[in-house]
Amino acid sequence: MLMRTDPFRDLDRLTQQVFGTATRPAAMQMDAYRAGDDFVVHFDLPGVAPESIDLDVERNVLTVRAERRSPAPEGAELIASERATGVFSRQLFLGESLDTERIDASYDAGVLTIRIPVAEQAKPRKIQISGGGSPQQITA
Repeated sequence: MLMRTDPFRDLDRLTQQVFGTATRPAAMQMDAYRAGDDFVVHFDLPGVAPESIDLDVERNVLTVRAERRSPAPEGAELIASERATGVFSRQLFLGESLDTERIDASYDAGVLTIRIPVAEQAKPRKIQISGGGSPQQITA
């Protein structure tokens, strides 16, 4: 059985959850990169039920909200509670070159993956030049 030894530890834990620490920030952690014609973002959301995840896009701002609930039944006496619970939220400002109408999201093994395609007008394209002999192509 676990024993409590420090009565101020709960206060320290609450402070860390609200303000975060260098090793455990308060916001959900993410990785983002471009792979071909997609921007990909991975959010770490372990222990979050997929139905509690909410994604919204408004004016090129992607908002991710998720809630992790305590697994302890109501009325149970908590001996240790170190895993962060509650509502987590993060906003990403998306560039004009991304197609926010075709965002795809999936959730597997505690990782939310969001794929945002590059808009067609932002992709490189060939422009044909005519005149002075044979037509030439230039990449724009």
